[in-house]
Amino acid sequence: MKVTVVGAGNVGATCADVLAYKEVCNEVVLVDIKDGLSEGKSLDIFQKAPINLYDTKTIGSTNDYTKTKDSDVVVITSGLPRKPGMSRDDLIGTNAKIVKSVTENIIKHSPNSIIIIVSNPLDVMTYQAHLTSNFDRNRVMGMAGILDTARFRAFISDELNVSPKDIQALLLGGHGDTMVPLPRYTTVSGIPISELIEEDKLNEIIERTKFGGGELVKLMGTSAWYAPGAAAAQMVESIIRDQKRIFPVCIKLEGEYNIDDCYLGVPVVLGSKGIEKVIELKLNSDERELLEESRNHVKEVMSVLENL
Repeated sequence: MKVTVVGAGNVGATCADVLAYKEVCNEVVLVDIKDGLSEGKSLDIFQKAPINLYDTKTIGSTNDYTKTKDSDVVVITSGLPRKPGMSRDDLIGTNAKIVKSVTENIIKHSPNSIIIIVSNPLDVMTYQAHLTSNFDRNRVMGMAGILDTARFRAFISDELNVSPKDIQALLLGGHGDTMVPLPRYTTVSGIPISELIEEDKLNEIIERTKFGGGELVKLMGTSAWYAPGAAAAQMVESIIRDQKRIFPVCIKLEGEYNIDDCYLGVPVVLGSKGIEKVIELKLNSDERELLEESRNHVKEVMSVLENL
């Protein structure tokens, strides 16, 4: 099995490293436009194999997509971070061109691949990749929900002083401050979170989760990479190994949750065919209202892309 990761920055390199270490596939190809970057990071990861005892071969490529031929899964992390003075529209225009170009190269050499988008703004970049590839919606998806729920679970773990392994959580909607965490579907070893944390404190954790990315940017001066890279790798693993795990994933909705033609995070079954099932939860009125707010926000951003 073969996986390509496009973008050898912090997120892409972390994703490639996790895939190699966990032996998810036989070969990981890391691609970047910067001369020598992907080759160097791939070589570094491979030289760690005798230490951490894995067999995965990692290969680097400077903008040569022939090395990605016949990839089973492709993770796209390419794109520029938002810089001071750059408007949201400018960021969308710039990164949409990058994602479009990358997707064109990917479908040329791996027409049967499954594409996972990590580039930001994530929901609209998933839309761009879908438009460019013309793949069925089950083969083009965005990674955000796994990262956002991981942050939510980590904060709950810290508050309760319990293992994060025992915490299950779920959220819906767009990636950003309009995401919709679902306390009703959040448990600790099967115990509803409402029985363990007071409502006011839980709301504080939810707000911290919504702005989790911004918190890290303030601390480090740059975006996170360990958790996003590992989250993307977890999606790849579920696909390659046909685990059929249930994750919140960004997908084009086609009537689910009474929403059409919008890219939002919802729980899905992730297996060898990509998104094999969209799970439609029975939301209460408050949750539906929050999801509608998130939908409106994402549609607004999608319209920016459409009007470029």
